[in-house]
Amino acid sequence: MNPKKTRVAIFALIVLFMACFFYFDLGRYFTLEYFKGQQQALQAYYAAKPALTISIFMGIYIAVTALSLPGAAIMTLAAGALFGTLTGLIMVSFASSIGATLAFLVARFLLRDYVQNKFGDKLNAINKGVENEGAFYLFTLRLVPVFPFFVINLAMGLTPIKTLAFYLVSQVGMLPGTFVYVNAGTQIGKLESLKGILSPELIFSFALLGIFPLVAKKIINVIKARRAGKPSDRTKPSEHHPEPTNN
Repeated sequence: MNPKKTRVAIFALIVLFMACFFYFDLGRYFTLEYFKGQQQALQAYYAAKPALTISIFMGIYIAVTALSLPGAAIMTLAAGALFGTLTGLIMVSFASSIGATLAFLVARFLLRDYVQNKFGDKLNAINKGVENEGAFYLFTLRLVPVFPFFVINLAMGLTPIKTLAFYLVSQVGMLPGTFVYVNAGTQIGKLESLKGILSPELIFSFALLGIFPLVAKKIINVIKARRAGKPSDRTKPSEHHPEPTNN
């Protein structure tokens, strides 16, 4: 099969998956209410078949991210509730990075015109940022999400950044935010009544969700200041004094 036919076939398959997702209203399975209703059954299945459960979960997460479908945030919370902080963090870190890279490749090789027309204004800003700061700009976007992640995945596919660099920077940049969401999921998973909302653990988890973007932005500002090599007070040019003249 020639490359052009391969692209058409892949594009048709992607459209089919997305059409099925919305036609059959599969989004109803990616809600916190649905997860809470199925939590005990899912935990029992995980206890009986841990490897299979992890494989299925990661496969669905990768597909959702690769196709830019809604549901990744809920799945991240669910990962914390089902698998715990460490296992959930590792799973989501790899699944989200792989899915993001697949979306990146789809945009680069298949959806160039669509992404250009749909996100042209954001693409201009991202192109300029990549041109000025390279991969560090992607790291900034991952750590402080100015744009939704699916927009970053698609728009980055139209920039010169290399695929391996995109994957590695995405995995590192998304890790802190992933931890915050997975940790929140461990507490939401324990929520059985309205009284649980007032538990210190859940309050702390929601506080992390709120303050993380502010802390991340502060970190980025410090890194940028160091990268720019701003002179310290000791290196600032001294005021000009007239040289003494010889009589």
